[in-house]
Amino acid sequence: MNFETLLYKQQGHVGTLTINRPQALNALNEVVLKELKIFADQIKTNSDIRVLIITGSGEKAFVAGADIKAMQGMTPQEAEAFSIMAQTAFNAIEELPFAVIGAVNGFALGGGCELALSCDIILASEKAKFGLPEVTLGLLPCFGGTQRLPRAIGLYKAREMVFSGEFYSAAACKEFGFVNRVIAPEELLREAQKLAETIALRGPIAVAKAKQSLNTGFELHIADGLKQEAALFGELFTTQDHNEGIGAFIEKRNPDFTGK
Repeated sequence: MNFETLLYKQQGHVGTLTINRPQALNALNEVVLKELKIFADQIKTNSDIRVLIITGSGEKAFVAGADIKAMQGMTPQEAEAFSIMAQTAFNAIEELPFAVIGAVNGFALGGGCELALSCDIILASEKAKFGLPEVTLGLLPCFGGTQRLPRAIGLYKAREMVFSGEFYSAAACKEFGFVNRVIAPEELLREAQKLAETIALRGPIAVAKAKQSLNTGFELHIADGLKQEAALFGELFTTQDHNEGIGAFIEKRNPDFTGK
């Protein structure tokens, strides 16, 4: 995969995607957003990938937000289209059929915070800062922030973050409930890789179905969510992996999942 603003590497069943605009603190412009969507569309059918790590290039930023200069002079119609473009890209990341880990190595502001929220798990450097400062520009978070953040931390805390436009430490965001772990900067990618490798050992179809059940069931009435959970559980009994997993347990050995 060759991109202008993205770097990708794969180690075993784990892929690492790096937003690579360090000179602009990895800010999101149309090129980055289009490439994120293309990347997601390409990788979602790669059965060899079981976990994706997303991080930012350099030591200062994960993604420091949208490219403000690129937004200057936009018409209302262009601004709405820009928002939809970003939402489409982040939806594609969120809907990938495997686990996505955000390794937040620095500033995750505006669109950067919203990109992190589209990941399944967020590991953050002790130096990371999160925030949605759009109101300081007379704007609002428009890459999914007003929708994903309250679902992650509750409406009242989300209102505080959005209305204040303040920056929050990784430790504070862990207390809020949307950062899973806070890690020393030099250990962040190593710990992300370690977690990714652990998840990659599990049944990939099972992880995909569990992700589907968690993400879609969260928005359903519990009765409908439970019905979906049972249906997805039943679907797993059509797979070779379920036979391998149960067989390995009975035989007291490690399973060798193939994703079939």
